[in-house]
Amino acid sequence: MMALKFSEEDFQEAWRELDHPAIQEPWQLFTESMGFQIYRLQDQESGLYQYKVYGGLSDCLPELFADVYMDLEYRKKWDQYVNALREVESEEDPVIYWEVKYPFPLANRDYVYVRERQDLDVDGRKIFVILAKSVSVNHCPEKSGIIRVTAYKQSLAIESDGSSGCKVFMYYFDNPGGMLPSWLINWTAKSGVPSFLTDMEKACKGYNQSTVKTPSN
Repeated sequence: MMALKFSEEDFQEAWRELDHPAIQEPWQLFTESMGFQIYRLQDQESGLYQYKVYGGLSDCLPELFADVYMDLEYRKKWDQYVNALREVESEEDPVIYWEVKYPFPLANRDYVYVRERQDLDVDGRKIFVILAKSVSVNHCPEKSGIIRVTAYKQSLAIESDGSSGCKVFMYYFDNPGGMLPSWLINWTAKSGVPSFLTDMEKACKGYNQSTVKTPSN
């Protein structure tokens, strides 16, 4: 088995954002969309932005949200931007291959990444944390006509809002490569991620609890 993909501090850092958002300068409020506040910070190396998203979903319990998020087969049914999504076995831990549909005439992007979920008990609070990052493995070579995203990182922390919903924190960064139009980058940042989270809420309502779930690592 490969070494732990993420450190305990990585998980701690993610859930702390629910209590104490780390959005001091140079982080800047970028937009508010669909009940979420989105902050951004320019990545000096790439010139692209890292994003932090804070908000909540009123009708999705946190454990269900985490289960739906981890279920690759189910995501292919409700996420319209998935062109391929599967777990790939390897001599070490499995990795996930994900191809994302881009609007014509842009090339699709694909990702090879690892992820890990921890269900934490923090002073009686149940907090679900899922971390993901891109990796390079020999058995998932790049494909002609598809741009491989090699810089991808995401953190997600979810807990109950005290009622029938959940509070959500998400950090994400990726470098999609190629020449993307500014309208697409802006749409993804301002609307794409909030739309994904609200689609997740709808997906939670239709989730069959008897569905066979993927391993949570």
